[in-house]
Amino acid sequence: MSSTLITGASSGIGLELAKVFAAKGHDLVLVARSKDKLELLSKELENKHSIKAHIVDEDLSKQGAAKRVYDRIKKLGAAVEILVNNAGLGAVGEFCEIPEEKDEEIIAVNITALTEITKLFAGDMVRAKSGRILNVASTGSFHPGPYTAVYYASKAYVLSFSEALSIELEPYNIKVTALCPGAVKTNFAKAAGKNDSKGAMQPWKVASEAYEAMMKNKNVAVPGMLNKIFVRLPKRLVIRKIGEYQKSLALKH
Repeated sequence: MSSTLITGASSGIGLELAKVFAAKGHDLVLVARSKDKLELLSKELENKHSIKAHIVDEDLSKQGAAKRVYDRIKKLGAAVEILVNNAGLGAVGEFCEIPEEKDEEIIAVNITALTEITKLFAGDMVRAKSGRILNVASTGSFHPGPYTAVYYASKAYVLSFSEALSIELEPYNIKVTALCPGAVKTNFAKAAGKNDSKGAMQPWKVASEAYEAMMKNKNVAVPGMLNKIFVRLPKRLVIRKIGEYQKSLALKH
């Protein structure tokens, strides 16, 4: 059974990506921490689109999570044809004031788990000589982010990693796309400790553009015209503005 694996599938962009893939007829493996949310989503998508949606409840910030996800999917008998690394965490505030544990959690999910899951499933794709990988990066991948230093740095890793893999895996007929959205109207901002941006995109719109870009084999996809302009601005012109803006969005405690 060929399936699409989506991490962080219980909310936000991941939830909307699950809906898009299901509507296109893809069987799914949905990964997130919340088992209850995943069960409800899987039933909804199976009933609406006549597809199969397995769930794997796992906290990707925990050591060894990627291997546990891989092993559980193998037991399901699912062959992952498309891997969507969507799960991500962030934090806004002064670097020295953010707890070290939060930095470690961001790095564990945004970098470590993403890398390990990709290595495991890309290995299977190499042997099959076919596959697609969609890694969710950010417009923050293109510039440093004062007051979101670790998050922006982690997303710079995702973009660099994805662009490198797109070259390495090309001989095996594996396509890699880095999705780089800007602000999106999800719970992500609040969880990161900031208010929503006024120009935030709807998650369904981001998911729709992501699917289209992936199927067109784009290496890098930046949804939204303003975001496309932003990522092309020179770093020296925007780095201080980014810091001021992120600081202004920080939730007041």
